[in-house]
Amino acid sequence: MPLKYWVPPAAWMAVILTLSSDVGSAEHTANWLLPLFRALAPSATPGQLTAVHSLVRKAGHLTEYAVLALLWYRAFARGRRASPRIALAFAISLGWAMLDELRQSLVPTRTASAMDVALDGLGALIALTFVGLGWRTAIDRATTTLLWFGLIGGVTFLVLNAITAVPSGALWLTTPLAALLLLARHLHHRRFGRQPDRKRPNHADLHG
Repeated sequence: MPLKYWVPPAAWMAVILTLSSDVGSAEHTANWLLPLFRALAPSATPGQLTAVHSLVRKAGHLTEYAVLALLWYRAFARGRRASPRIALAFAISLGWAMLDELRQSLVPTRTASAMDVALDGLGALIALTFVGLGWRTAIDRATTTLLWFGLIGGVTFLVLNAITAVPSGALWLTTPLAALLLLARHLHHRRFGRQPDRKRPNHADLHG
């Protein structure tokens, strides 16, 4: 088995272990991220900057394990159609996420979190979904899902804000916009038919 397929995921697992040590603690990332955020948004409050810092760290979980899942899929597929190997790549990624969180529980400046494991698994799942469905189909479904979330969430907050006499601001624009976009997508699919990307990705493209 060529090393060029197996070295990248193994190396990325080592990178994840490094980032889950004290090097990647919230205290250390805050030392350089918070000044950057403050420079980009001078009017932001400390609480807002802290919230953004937390979101960036959680997004890091998604990204780390999306990359790991893709690298393991690439190693197993090796240019062939490999639907069963998608499940194997996901299982390894999720297993590594669990071991990584267990290791973090032994680091004084880090804490283990089941939520972080869920985020890691979600990142791997999203990446492998794009592989399994094809990027056009995956993007189409993700867009529809996000628009429905925007519409339902917007309507919910508009009602709650009306009851509590809280201004809704931009929700009066974004909620109808989500509804219009969903209607436009529905009419488009009815007129031209759904054309999901049935063609599986060219796995050779993943291998270079």
